[in-house]
Amino acid sequence: MIRPASEKPRLGFKEHLTVQIVPGEAVYLMSGRRVTTLHGAEICHLAELLDGARTRDAVLAEASGRLPAERTLRLLDRLTEAGLLAELPASRADDAAERAYWEAAGLSGGAVRPAATVHTLAVGGVGPETLHTAAVAAGLRTGPAAEADLVLVACDDYLDPRLRELDREYREAGRCWLPIQLHGTETWIGPFLGVPDGPCWSCLAERLWRSRPVEARLQQGLGRSGPLPRRPCAVPASLLAGLHLAVLEAVKWLAGLRHPGQDALWTLNGLMLTGGHHPVSRRPQCPDCGDPTLVAARVEAPVVLTSRPKADSGGGGHRALGPEEMLRRYGHHVDPLTGLVREIRRDPRGPAFLNVFHAGHNLALTHHDPRGWRTGLRATSAGKGSTPLRAKVSALAEVLERHSGHLQGDEPMLHASYDALGDEAVHPDSVQLFAAGQFTGRARWNAEHGAFQQVCEPFDEGREIEWTPVWSLTEERRRLLPTALLYFGASRLAGRPYCLATSNGVAAGASLEDAVLQGFLELVERDAVALWWYNRLRRPGVDLGSFEDPWIAELRTVHASLHREVWALDLTADLGIPTVVALSRRTDKAGEDITLGFGAHFDPRIALHRALTELNQMLPYVVDAGADGGGYGTDDAEVLRWMRTARAAELPYLRPDPERPAMNADTHAYRPRGDLREDVAEAERIVREAGLDMLVLDQTRPDVGLPVARVIVPGLRPHWARFAPGRLYDVPVRSKDLTEPTRYEDLNPVPLFL
Repeated sequence: MIRPASEKPRLGFKEHLTVQIVPGEAVYLMSGRRVTTLHGAEICHLAELLDGARTRDAVLAEASGRLPAERTLRLLDRLTEAGLLAELPASRADDAAERAYWEAAGLSGGAVRPAATVHTLAVGGVGPETLHTAAVAAGLRTGPAAEADLVLVACDDYLDPRLRELDREYREAGRCWLPIQLHGTETWIGPFLGVPDGPCWSCLAERLWRSRPVEARLQQGLGRSGPLPRRPCAVPASLLAGLHLAVLEAVKWLAGLRHPGQDALWTLNGLMLTGGHHPVSRRPQCPDCGDPTLVAARVEAPVVLTSRPKADSGGGGHRALGPEEMLRRYGHHVDPLTGLVREIRRDPRGPAFLNVFHAGHNLALTHHDPRGWRTGLRATSAGKGSTPLRAKVSALAEVLERHSGHLQGDEPMLHASYDALGDEAVHPDSVQLFAAGQFTGRARWNAEHGAFQQVCEPFDEGREIEWTPVWSLTEERRRLLPTALLYFGASRLAGRPYCLATSNGVAAGASLEDAVLQGFLELVERDAVALWWYNRLRRPGVDLGSFEDPWIAELRTVHASLHREVWALDLTADLGIPTVVALSRRTDKAGEDITLGFGAHFDPRIALHRALTELNQMLPYVVDAGADGGGYGTDDAEVLRWMRTARAAELPYLRPDPERPAMNADTHAYRPRGDLREDVAEAERIVREAGLDMLVLDQTRPDVGLPVARVIVPGLRPHWARFAPGRLYDVPVRSKDLTEPTRYEDLNPVPLFL
């Protein structure tokens, strides 16, 4: 049927555009704060005809007096392609503003009042009639959930466990729903849940709980689930504003508008009128919408390492990716509400040159007695580096590494006794390395010392406990270690603490090869440190000037400006991997505030850099210390005792051995390798020749993506007080640092506090 001319659509500029014509010069199209300018006499003439009062044929006819038909058609096509023209209904007075809104949103003006049904629901104190009234006022059609295209759910708290059941019901029905939180000074809206391949409520809740650690611990301690009930907190204006903003999101969704913000939680601070989007991603291993076997399958599988060319050889190590790319890939994990990292902030204490950044609490401590570590030197996940970017990435990697190493419940576990497992099991004593005398006096020792120095109960070989697989790179077979030794927080499985997981040998990297290498180098570093510290060995100094490094020269200048002297010792032990300790002391007061930093690497320059950046990392805790013994950034009694009483002149093992030549840039031969897999192969060779075994646990989490490995070499000594027989006593004699082993009772009585 041919429509009468009066019913045919008119051609004109889109209704959200305000048109201003300067004859013969230009046409100005204004939308909000954006202005599009069209130059030329031809377009000025044509624009006068595009006022929405003419059909396309009428525009062509009237323009023909000044423009050829082909030229007019070409101009109309270009304006249409640019998204500036639309066909307008003949009668458009009643809904022009709405059509203009959808056109401004990039949708067809026909999206006005989408023909869809919503269902409104309230969970908690918000009355359902309030949300229903707001939806109706927006022109939406309401109905039962079974017929709804979208469900709006107002709640008092996003962590209300009743939302989990709603989410499961709606996902099974293929229905999307929008959570809304109105009470409080912040309005929360979104994300849209139930979207195919999108996150579920459990994915969102898992992240939100991480922003409420105190509340989670309190509820757990009280034996309760869910969030703490909140007192009502709202004014009518805030409720109305939140309701109408939520309904607006629903209207846009139903109209077909899609944008990345709909995948996020949006919050509006009603006091300051500030808002922001908080990313929410689907967790591949989520038990409700994903595959909860992913982590177990990864851990059970053999660790297969492949060729991995080095992309970054500067800063603190050799990496598969540079710091810029690392931040681009994993920076989305930083968010105050839904991130695994709430923020990364520079430590304001001391010169900016120190480049110390903090990224939240140290999750490696969650299983320890909380006394005395909240402001300790390792209380936070911190990053270090020679530049701010490297330090930020270091802080981010450390907190993600520790999150990935925390027990989350989907790890594979075998319940058995050590006696029943046979050769596959690794005895935890070969890793923890406590001496029999330490078990005897453990109650008194634990009462007097901090978190990292705690001594476990003796291991009962006949007791049934949980074991988790690890992979032996050197023997190419599966081994088993107590789960409580492998995952932070797993000590709760033990009942009595026969094992405690530490951060020793846990590392993140741009690839699994990267992570394994860094974890191994940390084990080497701490083993060499333990040999030096507890035997109080005299070691060669390091000629810092021989490295001809401007950054090192600047570091010494900065420390000197703080009345501090810097020096370093070569701690390289029998494994032959360069290991360095850097030290710094105050020179203008009685308390020398001696700080230390450690580093190990195949490349001696990087070993030194690592030690010096870690030295900088420790400096903020003492930079404001005064001559009166106050001003320290820690309340750890052991640390304070060291800072106030240790004197380098009275502790010869802190100073270079004057009888031995100093290490310089050429002391340790270094053959560069271009592939991280080659470095790991070299590490395997060193371990085999030493008669040891290198074990690896892949702790990478699917929802994090950052490769994380826990590396274990039974027999290598951690740098905390672990006094069992073995390398601590044997290596110094073999290397001729000592003529006979140090007696147990003569070991350094000061436990290393870092």
